[in-house]
Amino acid sequence: MKTTLRKRYSSDFKAQIIDLFNLGKTVPQLAEEFGVGTSILYRWVQPASSDQPAQLGSAALRAVGEVGEADELRRLRAEITHLRMENDILKKAAVILGTQTPSRPAR
Repeated sequence: MKTTLRKRYSSDFKAQIIDLFNLGKTVPQLAEEFGVGTSILYRWVQPASSDQPAQLGSAALRAVGEVGEADELRRLRAEITHLRMENDILKKAAVILGTQTPSRPAR
């Protein structure tokens, strides 16, 4: 049976990580820079940001501002994604229709 040792981090180190997170660095950036797992870092920064309303994922980082502005930004991003998808479909259809020669009856 393999035993793993848990790595202990000082409170000063944790405070430094939390300060960097509050200055705008992301958890994955901090994890790579300091060689600490992302799950541990999320546990450290969550209590620091608990004064903010709970939001799923990185919604707080994606849309900062009033609630109405954040909702509109999400809606516009979804519309952009939809329009890009439609544009790709139309491009593919144009290629298919442009390369096919209409079948003419033999004379």
